[in-house]
Amino acid sequence: MTFDEYLAEVGTEKSTVHIRPDWMQGRACYGGLVAALVFQSMRSQISRPLPVRCLQISFVGPVDESPLTLSSEVLREGKNVAHVLGRGEQNGQTKVIVQGSFGAPRESIIDLPVKPLVLDGDITRSNRLPYIEGVIPEFTRKFEFQYLTPFPFAGGDKPYLEGRLRFNEAPNEISEAHLLGLLDAWPPTTLPLMKKPCMASSLSWTVEFIHPRPLLGVDEYTSYRADIIDSQNGYGYTRATMANAKGEVLAVSQQSITHFG
Repeated sequence: MTFDEYLAEVGTEKSTVHIRPDWMQGRACYGGLVAALVFQSMRSQISRPLPVRCLQISFVGPVDESPLTLSSEVLREGKNVAHVLGRGEQNGQTKVIVQGSFGAPRESIIDLPVKPLVLDGDITRSNRLPYIEGVIPEFTRKFEFQYLTPFPFAGGDKPYLEGRLRFNEAPNEISEAHLLGLLDAWPPTTLPLMKKPCMASSLSWTVEFIHPRPLLGVDEYTSYRADIIDSQNGYGYTRATMANAKGEVLAVSQQSITHFG
């Protein structure tokens, strides 16, 4: 199934989705798809189409191939801002929680647009990430990666990751749910520093969406840069920016990750 086909399975009430093995990463489902499914459920609960401003995502446990039940509730919906809580459960256990803030535009004398994202790497020397069974997660075959910095487990020395990315199969449109999928497709920023394969996972993830949202074509590459803020004792903290091909910023992401190695 494609990313779009999964999103289409999410209704306005409680939904159940069956995630297939080709969207897995080891024992767990790819987190970007899980977060996008919960967000799709949350967005349908608001009475009017407010832009999503921020999502705070906690991966409580690994989402396996069991049926995933999605539910959401509006915590408060005011004149300009709504707060929504979304949840994904398997076998009666909570696996992911998403708290979202949605807000209407408002007048302000402050007008400071975000600076464009400019990558250091040269696209003519970019490398496509190859799929290596047992080393590279299965879900990565759904995307086309162009790395401007070393691949995961290459033993690099850069405390950041840069590259370009798009869906292998272009979706019908690009929504915030698709941006979640593109953002989380990249590996934890610490993995290119590793010299051999190791396990890593996200503990928490915060995504802030830029509005008005710049245009992104369905087959357009996104630009991505993630910096390691700190990494000690098996935990890493990273901050990333994703933009369209013009460098116009789409979203800012921050993650707390664990790695075993």
